[in-house]
Amino acid sequence: MNAPDFWLDQTNAKKVSKQLSQLRDELDHIRKMENIKGELETYLSLLEEDFNIDLLNEAVSELPRIQNFIEKAEIECYLNDKYDHNDALLTIHSGAGGTESQDWVEMLLRMYSHWAEKNNYSFNIIDYLPGEEAGIKSVSVEIKGDFAYGMLKSEIGIHRLVRISPFNAQGKRQTSFASVFVYPEFDEDLDVEIDPKDLKIDTFRSSGAGGQYVNTTDSAVRITHLPTNIVVTCQNERSQIQNREKAMSILKSRLYQYYEEQREKEKQNVESSKTEIGWGNQIRSYVFQPYQMIKDHRTNYETGNTDKVMDGDLNDFIYAWLKYNAKQRING
Repeated sequence: MNAPDFWLDQTNAKKVSKQLSQLRDELDHIRKMENIKGELETYLSLLEEDFNIDLLNEAVSELPRIQNFIEKAEIECYLNDKYDHNDALLTIHSGAGGTESQDWVEMLLRMYSHWAEKNNYSFNIIDYLPGEEAGIKSVSVEIKGDFAYGMLKSEIGIHRLVRISPFNAQGKRQTSFASVFVYPEFDEDLDVEIDPKDLKIDTFRSSGAGGQYVNTTDSAVRITHLPTNIVVTCQNERSQIQNREKAMSILKSRLYQYYEEQREKEKQNVESSKTEIGWGNQIRSYVFQPYQMIKDHRTNYETGNTDKVMDGDLNDFIYAWLKYNAKQRING
């Protein structure tokens, strides 16, 4: 980085700087682990030499902080897939059920926005299709931060809600479904060739909730890659040019991923796992009535504190899946 011509190539400089930052973070974690190990050894040594209740209480009071750090360090050991460090593009689509399912999409959007805030990730809605009466038909969100994709890939699948419907005058219990999918985002300098003849580009008036969610403009852009039928939409920027540039960037990421999966012939690549998701094959159930429980059907992790989860406290579910996935790989 100290070379005179290092910053002449901004794209490469940005990539190297990001890699350097990740390495520094990893070294920082190692140093913290060594410091924690030293602290624990010191407490044990002092208590063995001369037991002191005040020193014991001090050591016990430090345990929650130490346990929290160790748990996060353990989780990061599981985040070692090729794209786990990348930013994420998260999409949510409503299932059958009309307004009820569209309201469920909006609830999930709020849940993920709070999760991003709690974990210091940026959260930016890039496409938003509102429901006719209430809620959201579909939404796409860009979530930026280290390990964003690695953490959120656990959310891919069908999310099922059971509650007393606020849209039913008879107060009957209603079941709703929404699908969640997550893609890794890639650097803008991806070497992906796109023939302009393979693109269908549409512009339209954007729509959305406004406020914290999306900036309403008259310059939304939808790009369809005809050979693969991959469609990307962007409507949050303030000009058609900006929306087009953002949509093209996302399309390049999607195509890079698609072609790489084709080359490697992975048994379960991102697109195939998306097509295998079917209504009724839910990964997680959120039950609000007649009792309160949220359960992940893959890991069997569950909690009765539904309000806490819907307010963005998802890490226990994410951690449980990462541990489960790691064990499945070892055993499989």
